Amino acid sequence: MLRKIREKTTGWVAMAILGILIVPFALFGLDQYLVQSGSSTVASIKAPPTWWSSAPSFWPASVLWRHEEVGTEEFRNRFEQVRQQQRAEQGDAFDARAFEEMENKRAVLDSLIDQKIQAMAAQAAGVTVSDSMVIDEIQRIPAFQVDGRFDPQRYQLALASQVPARTPAQFDQLVRESLEQGLVMTALAETNFVTDAEMDRLIRLLGEQRDVSVLVVPGSEPGGDAIADADVQAWYDSHLADYRAPERVSIEYISLDAADMPEPPVADEATLRQRYDQQSDKVAEQEERLASHILVEVDPDADPATVQAAEAKAAGLAEQARAEGADFAAIAGKNSDDAASTGGDLGWISRGMMPGALEDAVFAMSPGDISDPVKTEFGWHVIKLREVKAGEREPFEAVRDALAREQAQADRESMFNDLSSRVVDAVLQNPSGLSSAAESANLTVQKLGPFDAGSTEGIAASPAVKRAAFSDVLIQDGTVSDPIEVGPDHNVWIRVVSHTPAEAQPLETVRDQVVAAIRSDRMQKAARERAIALQARLEKGASLADLAGAESLGEPEVLTAVPRGAPLVAPGVSDAMFALQVKEGRKAAGTKVLEDGRIVLFTVDKVIPGNSAEFPQEQREMLQQQLGQAAGIDDVQALISSLRKSMKIRVLEQNL
Repeated sequence: MLRKIREKTTGWVAMAILGILIVPFALFGLDQYLVQSGSSTVASIKAPPTWWSSAPSFWPASVLWRHEEVGTEEFRNRFEQVRQQQRAEQGDAFDARAFEEMENKRAVLDSLIDQKIQAMAAQAAGVTVSDSMVIDEIQRIPAFQVDGRFDPQRYQLALASQVPARTPAQFDQLVRESLEQGLVMTALAETNFVTDAEMDRLIRLLGEQRDVSVLVVPGSEPGGDAIADADVQAWYDSHLADYRAPERVSIEYISLDAADMPEPPVADEATLRQRYDQQSDKVAEQEERLASHILVEVDPDADPATVQAAEAKAAGLAEQARAEGADFAAIAGKNSDDAASTGGDLGWISRGMMPGALEDAVFAMSPGDISDPVKTEFGWHVIKLREVKAGEREPFEAVRDALAREQAQADRESMFNDLSSRVVDAVLQNPSGLSSAAESANLTVQKLGPFDAGSTEGIAASPAVKRAAFSDVLIQDGTVSDPIEVGPDHNVWIRVVSHTPAEAQPLETVRDQVVAAIRSDRMQKAARERAIALQARLEKGASLADLAGAESLGEPEVLTAVPRGAPLVAPGVSDAMFALQVKEGRKAAGTKVLEDGRIVLFTVDKVIPGNSAEFPQEQREMLQQQLGQAAGIDDVQALISSLRKSMKIRVLEQNL
């Protein structure tokens, strides 16, 4: 049997079959057969080898190409990070549903792909990151610092508290990879600069002013002529997106608002006195202490020998101050490095006013005591406590009204929390309706809608309510939502009772809108044609005054020294004036057609460049730096775009 197989596979027929099989491997690459689009990959990036930049991408040369992948877990972690970041930035305006759109996913994926491309570029350039660079970068991270210095314990705790937790070795590798990715791009960005000549030209443009003459020509009213059905149909067909009815929902809801709840019973005397006793610290004035000190100043970066010598000096001064008949103020005046105090006087001190160690020492002393040297960031202190003023507790009668208000607020919050708990329990028992939940808290089921995502009616004005109302879960299941906070101590529970998806409205429904749009469009076209004709007359030598007389209009308005961006007549007019090219010593004419059909005719009579010599030097340097940074970022983006073109990037959207 084996002999027969060998005979069948050694003939010319077998060789022909083998040749046929080789063709697809040669044309498309063996990797196309071996590499499967597994669920663990969302993108793959392939680049030619560094030593053969023009290597073809087909097999067998394709096996030499460098390869990187973006895994699904890596993408999901980054996507979740971006989600949390945008949620924190946007607050209630954050739309979780819109965030899940493919456009956002592709944007996050593109950022990851760019990082992989930067890493591959760094490898191609032979970039390496030393251990000392990694250590320096980690020690500069504020989250790992205490009092501005790297703290190993804080570092360990921070890594352990991350989700997922990381070991120092894992974090070191993460920082190393980040540095490798960024070194080439950072170096490229930092090489860009803006010359003084470029800055002078920019300042002349930014500070430019223009003398202009302006004439406003009224627009014609939209014609009332009948519009042919064919024109209406053609406009409707070419603008279908403008006539879509938005997605709409109707909801029922119950609202629990502490402001609508009845006033709680007035607290009795015993309750108020109990609250008074519980808040004894709050209703008492803080204890104050009168102290003086002698400071032996020590630089925070001083060596141990210097610190020890300063401590010995402070200890000697403390002994000198404790001597019988010693004058602490005189000793402080002669020896203290605190020039801001007279005789070392610190004044009356209460809790929270002084550095921790100094404050702890002051409040641990008795009047007349002189402390041993106390170390703070300023150096060594010798403290004398001169007097103690005990905090006096305000009498109950003086704070009774305030305590009553606080107790009423606490009782109201307690009632609100109790009713909220009842509603939540009722919803859990019957999530398909609000009747039982409303009965549990003596509330009324209300209705709202239909409304769309842009509604500001009632509770639909709350972004949180709209997010819930248009969520797939509530629309498809018809269940009651979790409590939605729409204000302080104000929760609502909603249930979607009807849903209408976004759809195109029939022509019969929007015919009047279509006709109005056609007439407006024709009015705009007529206005633009008229503006071109009027501008042509200006360019042939007619003045604005001539046109004003011919059109029976008022006199043109003359404006001098108009700065860039000045509000004139309507938005966009100033931009049109400054976009107009003006030859030196000559006037230039232009027009701007407004949305209501009015035509703004203008002439630029004089151009006054900005004076770079009057521009503040500090602002100039700041602007120059910002422009250099912006140009550097553009260079980086251009490089990444160029690198993308030299690579083969494959995205598996089904895995996003």
